[in-house]
Amino acid sequence: MSKYEVIDQDPTFSRVVNYFRPSDYLTWLGATIAGPVSLILLEKYEPASGRQFKMPKPMFLRAGALIGFTTGFFLAYNESTKRFWGVSENKREVEKDRYEIKSLLSKGKNPYGCEDSTLTPYMQDLSARYSKNSQVLLGILPWFNFVNHPYHGVDLKKYYEVRDGEDKWGFDLVPLDQIKGLP
Repeated sequence: MSKYEVIDQDPTFSRVVNYFRPSDYLTWLGATIAGPVSLILLEKYEPASGRQFKMPKPMFLRAGALIGFTTGFFLAYNESTKRFWGVSENKREVEKDRYEIKSLLSKGKNPYGCEDSTLTPYMQDLSARYSKNSQVLLGILPWFNFVNHPYHGVDLKKYYEVRDGEDKWGFDLVPLDQIKGLP
């Protein structure tokens, strides 16, 4: 399924939003503007009150903007998630992810924040099972991952190999067996 490197199979909500590209924000903005503009255009070419064009009521324009805002966010979130899954081009995100994860591993912290979670390991597992692949049906049932859990479908050993340009970061990684909260 993935054409590019998989970063995370179940990214948290905040990670997905933090990895938005400018194109994602433009998609979000465009959909937000498209809501009220489409109402104005529909009224112009097919007036609801007969043959005369009248500007739609502000109430309807606000509703159209809200629907566009929500739709735009879902589109942007879905595009960002595709990059995490490796479905679309994600070179920028891979580099950002590798820097963040290596930084946390060098400090001896769990990269997914499991030790900070107030949930039991069973509840973390349950949450991971519910939220994994939930972005596929995002427009039907919005379901986001807000839980820190260790089940992300990625082998952390890949962060211990040094790729081109990473040696200048200067991270000294703590061995995986010393990191708390990993399965």
